Parts: sequence; structure tokens; C-alpha cells
Amino acid sequence: MTNEAIPNLTAFDEASLDKAFAQLEQQARDSAAAIDGSEAVEAFRLEWLGRKQGRLNDVSGKWLKAAPAEAKKLLGQKFNALKATVEGLLEQASGAGPSDAALAAEAIDITLPGTKRLTGAEHPITKTLNEIVGVFAALGYLVGVGPEVETDFYNFESMNFPPGHPARDTQDTLVVANQERRPLRDRLLLRTHTSPVQMRTMEKQPPPVRIVIPGKVHRNDAADATHSPIFHQVEGLCVDANITFSDLKGTLDHAMKALFGSSAKTRFFPSFFPFTEPSADVQISCIFCGGKGCRKCKQSGWIELLGCGMVDPAVFAFAAEKQPAYDPKKISGFAFGMGVERIAMMKYGVSEIGQFYAGDMRFLSQFV
Repeated sequence: MTNEAIPNLTAFDEASLDKAFAQLEQQARDSAAAIDGSEAVEAFRLEWLGRKQGRLNDVSGKWLKAAPAEAKKLLGQKFNALKATVEGLLEQASGAGPSDAALAAEAIDITLPGTKRLTGAEHPITKTLNEIVGVFAALGYLVGVGPEVETDFYNFESMNFPPGHPARDTQDTLVVANQERRPLRDRLLLRTHTSPVQMRTMEKQPPPVRIVIPGKVHRNDAADATHSPIFHQVEGLCVDANITFSDLKGTLDHAMKALFGSSAKTRFFPSFFPFTEPSADVQISCIFCGGKGCRKCKQSGWIELLGCGMVDPAVFAFAAEKQPAYDPKKISGFAFGMGVERIAMMKYGVSEIGQFYAGDMRFLSQFV
């Protein structure tokens, strides 16, 4: 192969450029056709693409640099096209392109069934939590969120658990270490309920308020079949003028029917919670026996499911420190709270709460 000298261009109009580049392309094709071995392939590469003596390098040096400004764009386009042609000829000559046999080996038989990928599914706790939130969202409730590491004030004091109150013993929790120098109300702990979000919401927003609060909570409970030191709650708060206990009963009765079916019945029993007065425990008719009595409802026909009550005026007093609109003489409200795991155990017939946390795919795959 002869490395012919690149002639100087004297005209840079489109016709002259087409003729000059066509001649170079034909020369490249003729050189490529004469290749008869690996040494000839390397010689072709050096002749046309060599960094110092390659013909394309000469074209760039002689033609591009000498071209007037108005011709540089067109000349550059034709140069790039010629370079691409030369590189294609080199690839073809060197056998870099896939052979027919290689292509056949990589062919895909589109008649074969595809491989099914597992896309996963919601964890039963997450699924149940979303179902509960969805029921109240349909009633116009917004979703409230807050930190899992809370202050003593928001977790206890603002919820009418004053220091030393015996009700604190029922919600013993983990306290962050080395806070002895802080005032008690500022000490940090893992929240025992999602109720602090109620106070944080009321401090930021005047009534009316309708929120539902899902989240993880912590208590110093011994793990057994129905208890865990870490579990999930959904609480709700409704505050407005003239809210009554009848509104609370109607709301929860509707929610239980939405969760467990239209045949579910509810009944309320007096109870005690520091942040509500009056307070009540809510039972629903046993979904397993239809209220006839079975082992799961201890032959009573009823299952206790959640707690509720009218918001204690003392809680409104704490909120009124930042939002004067929470005057218990003008507004009222109700609150409720339920354990997500307890409801999930009922809905899916799970007897051990620990199965939710064990990470056993054989158990979790049932809920796909």
C-alpha cells in the first residue's frame, strides 16, 4: 500500500469538497480491499489513522486549518464521515465484527417462557398499617408524622402524665443516656406512643384538626406471643367545635366495619387513659366465630381491640400555651389508638407476634 501525499485544496465550495473526499474514500476502500493478513491490517491502520503520519491526520492539518471560516463546518462534517468510513473498513478487515456463528450462539428463542422475577410485596404490618390509614383518609383525616426519639415533655407531660404519675409505669421505655443535667421535660427517650404528634400538630395548627398518626413505638415489655418491645400504632385525633362521644363511636364503628366487614359490631367499656376523659376500651364482635364464642375470643364473642376517649381539657391547656384557640370551653375532641400488629394478627390468623419480625421468607411469602 502506498501512502499517497494529501494534495492541498485550492477551492472550498461544496462541489470541490465532495470531489476531494470522494477520492479519499475510494482510495481507502481500495486499500482495504487489498488487505491479506494481520500485518496488512496494521499497515492500513497506520496509513489512515496513525497519529503522526496517518492520512487523516494530514487531512486535518492541511485542509481544516487552511479552510476559510465559512467552510470549516462543512469540511468538518465530511471529515468525520470519512473517518467513520475508514474505521468501519478497519473493523471489517480485522474481523472485529461478530461472525454469523457468534450471532447465532447469542440468539434468543422468543418462544421460550420468560423468567419470572419476584417483585416482592408489602410486609403484612405495612399492609395493615396502610389499610387502617386508608380508612381514615377516606373520612378526611390527614396523616401526621413525628420523631421516634422524643422529649419527656411531648411523650408524657403534655399528654397529662405528670412526673411521678403511676400511669408512667405502664409505658416504661428506653431513655437516652447521660442526660441527668437536663431538665426532666427535655430528656430524650424512645416514644411509647404516637400521641406526641397530636401535641406537635395542635401547637402548629389551630382547630379544626383531623389527623391519623401511624408509626413505630417502643415500650419495656417482655416479648411473648402477643407483646413486643417494638411495635406499631395508629392513633387519631379529631378536634373541632361541638365534637361529642357520639362522633367518636360513629367514627370507630365505621372504621371497624371497613376493616373487618359490615357484620362487625362494636361496644364500648369505661376505661382510663391520662390524656382522655371519659375514656373507653373498644371491643369488636369476634370475626372468627361471628360473636358465638370460640377459643380465640375466650368464649365471650368479643375481642378487645383499641382504646379511645374525649381529649382531656388538661391536654388542651398544654396546646393553648402556643395556640390559644385550644380553649376547652370552646372546643372539644376525641382521640383513639390501636396496635397495628394486633389487627394484623387477627386479619391474617397469626398466633405469634414474633413471626412478623423474624424475616422468615416462608412466612412472609404467604402475603404476596
